Amino acid sequence: MKNLIPVLSALVLLACGDAAQEAPAPTPEPAPAPATEAPAKPTPPAKPDPIPAPDDVAAPPADAQKTESGLAYKVLQKGTGDVHPSAKAKTKVHYTGWTTDGKMFDSSVQRGKPAEFGLNRVIPGWTEGLQLMVKGEKTRFWIPVELAYNNMPGRPAGMLVFDVELLDITEPPPPIPAPADVAAPPADATKTDSGLAYKVQKAGTGTAHPAATDKVSVHYTGWTTDGEMFDSSVQRGQPATFPLNRVIPGWTEGVQLMVEGETTRFWIPVELAYNNRPGAPAGMLVFDVELLEIMKAKAPPAPPAAPKSE
Repeated sequence: MKNLIPVLSALVLLACGDAAQEAPAPTPEPAPAPATEAPAKPTPPAKPDPIPAPDDVAAPPADAQKTESGLAYKVLQKGTGDVHPSAKAKTKVHYTGWTTDGKMFDSSVQRGKPAEFGLNRVIPGWTEGLQLMVKGEKTRFWIPVELAYNNMPGRPAGMLVFDVELLDITEPPPPIPAPADVAAPPADATKTDSGLAYKVQKAGTGTAHPAATDKVSVHYTGWTTDGEMFDSSVQRGQPATFPLNRVIPGWTEGVQLMVEGETTRFWIPVELAYNNRPGAPAGMLVFDVELLEIMKAKAPPAPPAAPKSE
C-alpha cells in the first residue's frame, strides 16, 4: 500500500520593520446569483453487464466427465498444484454461475473479489466437485438439481452451471480426539427428565447459573457418537457468544445447569439436538462445554407512571 503523505497549508503573516503592518480588509466578493434550477441528481453507476454464458450451458458436452452422483465436469485450465482439498478444507475461489437458459445469477469475478468458504458448508455439487480440483485449476461444472439447491424457494432452480477457479486451499488442523465415553453416557452421568445426560469435567469458580434469556460466552467441541468432531470453538481459537434461547434445546437446558469456569460434557439426544435436520449433524451429539462468562439479559424498561389524578 502506498504511503499517504498529508499536504499541510499554512497562513503566513508578513511584518515590516519593528511593527507588523495591518493588512487591508479584503473586499467582499459579490454573492452568487440564486440558482434557478435544482442541481441534477448524481447518476448511479451503471450495473455491469452479466458475464456471457458458455455455449454448452444447456447440457454437458460429450467430452465432459460424469461422477456416480450425476455431477458432470470439464477442466478448462490445468492447475499448478497437485493436492486436492478435503471436504473440510477452506477454499478460495473465483466463480460464475448460470442457469441452463444462460442467465447469470452470481459471480465473484464480476464483483472482483474471490469467495472463501468451507467445502462442507456449500451445496453438495460444490463439496464433491472442488475435491476433484487442484490449486490453479479452472473447471466447468454441470450440477444436477439434487446436488444444487433442489428447487429451494428463492434459489436458482434446476441444473446449474459453474465455472470455478481454485485459487487457494487451507486445510483445518487435526480434529480434537473424541473422549472415550463418546458413544454413550457413562453410568455416573446425571440425566434430566428430558433425557439430557451430563457430567462435570471441571468444577467452576462462579455460583450463579445463567437464565435462558441470558447471553453466554463459551468454548466448546462437538462430536457425533462415532467419534467424528464436527465443530470446535477451541480449534478455531475463538469463543462463541450467543443467547441461550437461540440454540438447540439441549444447549438451552444444559448450560443453565453450569456456573462460570465450569467444563461439562453433555450427551444430547437427537430430539434435543438437530432432530436429524438435513445438513446438520445427525443423531445424539456429545459436547464438551466450558462456560467462560454469563452476560445477564437487561431488564425491560419500566412502563411510565400513570399521571396522578387531581
